[in-house]
Amino acid sequence: MKSVVINKEDLRYNIEKIKEHANTNLPDDNGNKVKIIAVVKTNGYGLGIVEYTKFLIDNGIDFFAVSTIEEALKLRGAGIKEKILMLSSTSVEEDVKTLVENNVVITIGSKETAEVAEKIGRELNKKVKAHIKIDTGFGRYGFVYNNREEMIKTLKPLKNIKIEGTFTHFSNAYYDDKYTKLQFDRFMDCIEVLKMNDIETGMLHVCNTSAFIKFPNMHLNAVRVGSAFTGRISFKNSMGLRKIGYLKANVAEIKELPKGFNIGYSNVYTTKKDTKVAIIPCGYADGVNIQTGIDMFRTIDKIRYIVGDMKNLFRKQQLFVNINGQNCPILGRVGTYHVTVDITGKDVKINDEVVFNTNIKHVDSSIRREWK
Repeated sequence: MKSVVINKEDLRYNIEKIKEHANTNLPDDNGNKVKIIAVVKTNGYGLGIVEYTKFLIDNGIDFFAVSTIEEALKLRGAGIKEKILMLSSTSVEEDVKTLVENNVVITIGSKETAEVAEKIGRELNKKVKAHIKIDTGFGRYGFVYNNREEMIKTLKPLKNIKIEGTFTHFSNAYYDDKYTKLQFDRFMDCIEVLKMNDIETGMLHVCNTSAFIKFPNMHLNAVRVGSAFTGRISFKNSMGLRKIGYLKANVAEIKELPKGFNIGYSNVYTTKKDTKVAIIPCGYADGVNIQTGIDMFRTIDKIRYIVGDMKNLFRKQQLFVNINGQNCPILGRVGTYHVTVDITGKDVKINDEVVFNTNIKHVDSSIRREWK
């Protein structure tokens, strides 16, 4: 049976490393340490959103962020009462009402969202908790940074909304330090203008995982940490974080194939000799050979990705799985739910455990998460 295996001690180690790094800079003027907002989107980065969040709570994390209403409701439905921030802004009245009724902190990034939230607060006779989102150059949610007049006109009259924070999101902190600094400066300029107009800004947070690691001077009051907890980050791992989670399956079938036999879709691989193979019931639907967003890479990285993909296609570069401590190459294309593995000359039996070093964020949420 397939499962994602999560080592608790390695995860606990990463949590402690992140806590240490969050407080490498001095406390703010009020003596407060930097707050860690744990981002638990995409099923808790593949760890299982409920189990993962509860583990973080047990290890001293008490503020969480999600990207969808469904994620927020799943946490509330599991009895998690800690603070949850919905990172995406929405002007859909029904959605805003659902979030407010479930005590989720909403994001306000437009005049329309502010008006809807103000109306719902008035109808429910309660203060709607919100963070303000400023778009400093991502082009997604948030007030555009140079449209300060709209921000002031929108935020100043609010009576039924309690602003608990203000934030932005960096588009390329992985590699582009210059643009990240520009976004940061745009954000801080906006904060200054809001304060000059007596608009509460609450806690300030701009750092995603990459900026959190690379720019301690940008930690401000809080940081949003996601992939760092799993140790699977898109740039140099300077903190020594451990990779969390791997996909586990078992050998389902073993067979002998003759020389000149095709394997997999499109006949891209043909055996060069008599070959002993194992069939493993895991494929790309389980996250095998799925890579995270080439959209986040530099041009040179995109070129490398394409070249690497072509090499895989022509079998000049192979993917491997680990069976009994032995690296075994995958033959042919990765299928939806199966791969064929070369075990010629290796000691492999039916039901032996197979380990895939894949990014567990891409492993289907229906597959069991095994904490050990």
